[in-house]
Amino acid sequence: MTFLYVPPAPESFSLRQIALPAFGPSLLFGLGEGAIFPILAISARDLGASSAVAGLIVALVGIGSLIANLPAAALATRYGERKALVGASLFSMLGLVFCLLASNPWVFGLGVFMVGLASAVFLLARQTYLIEAVPLHMRARAMSTLGGTMRIGMFIGPFAGAGLIHLMGLAGAYWLSILAMLGAGIISMTVPDLAPRVVNTSTPAAPKISMLAILRQHGRIMLTLGIATSLVSALRACRQIVIPLWAVQIGLDATSTALIYGAMGAVDMLLFYPAGKVMDQHGRLWVALPCMLIMGFSLLAMPWTTDFNSLLIVCLVLGFGNGIGSGILMTIGADASPREGRTVFLGLWRQITDLGASGGPLLLSGLTAVASLAAGISAIGGIGLLAAWMFWRWLPRGPVTQ
Repeated sequence: MTFLYVPPAPESFSLRQIALPAFGPSLLFGLGEGAIFPILAISARDLGASSAVAGLIVALVGIGSLIANLPAAALATRYGERKALVGASLFSMLGLVFCLLASNPWVFGLGVFMVGLASAVFLLARQTYLIEAVPLHMRARAMSTLGGTMRIGMFIGPFAGAGLIHLMGLAGAYWLSILAMLGAGIISMTVPDLAPRVVNTSTPAAPKISMLAILRQHGRIMLTLGIATSLVSALRACRQIVIPLWAVQIGLDATSTALIYGAMGAVDMLLFYPAGKVMDQHGRLWVALPCMLIMGFSLLAMPWTTDFNSLLIVCLVLGFGNGIGSGILMTIGADASPREGRTVFLGLWRQITDLGASGGPLLLSGLTAVASLAAGISAIGGIGLLAAWMFWRWLPRGPVTQ
């Protein structure tokens, strides 16, 4: 006999019951990453890195996450979500210490890479926990809230980090990030399971399902909806790049660009719960389709903007489109995941979506080099319309019932 978490009955469930254990660590982890992301390149340059090397070091966050997706699935499967979360927080803190103590760009890059590795473990463990803890009829709201809390943390982090940077220099942002990761680990470690009760587990455990078996059994959905979600990731990754680039193209200064970016981020992070509710009540397509159409057409319109006001309007619409899609990738992945081998499936799913996030900026860069920035932005907008078509073709209609 052992203790296992058994989700509460659907009729008695409320997201408030899991607010601290499920969303508290995510908020803090997002805050910690948000505090350091704006200054990674600056820190690398201060250590003597060239602009090219500084750019590579910043990219190590995403590279680390991409590399760690499949090992993260293995760790979460072997040790459980709670231990994986605590371990990821500690590992991220160690990476941040390397960043603080680094005397050259290579040690600093190692610390940044470790933060990226930890983020993959953290995000996978959070998603798996919510799938098990939340009844199906509230899954989308839970996933959207998870994505929303991460975005809120990422939004607050740069402002909080700026305050400590003013007092302590660049090190202040890293100390804030360390404290945030520590808080995430403590919450993950100390908050008890929500409704534990005794369950007989004396029966033999089911055999572990291999990664190859998951690919064979679920290859079709990965080649359809998996690729569609990869395109969403590509679009989102490029969105972060094209706004400052196009702002420079039309002659806006850094302050104006920051105001546009901040306004878009504010719209983005306010819409996660209503979007999740729509997905739960009417189906995933009701959010996935308009999300991609709005983002795709917004990017197609961006090359036609010529001043602050027109770019601001387009970016606000773009932020609205991205905001209503909060949690959509995790929700679709959760719906597609099998009960047996779920963590392995989700690790593969994240690998596919992260490939999109890595490949999108490369495509944008290549198109900009051979054609123009406007052509590159338009092509990325076209990817959004392609993703919308794929969701229309393969995403089930109506609410998910099983």
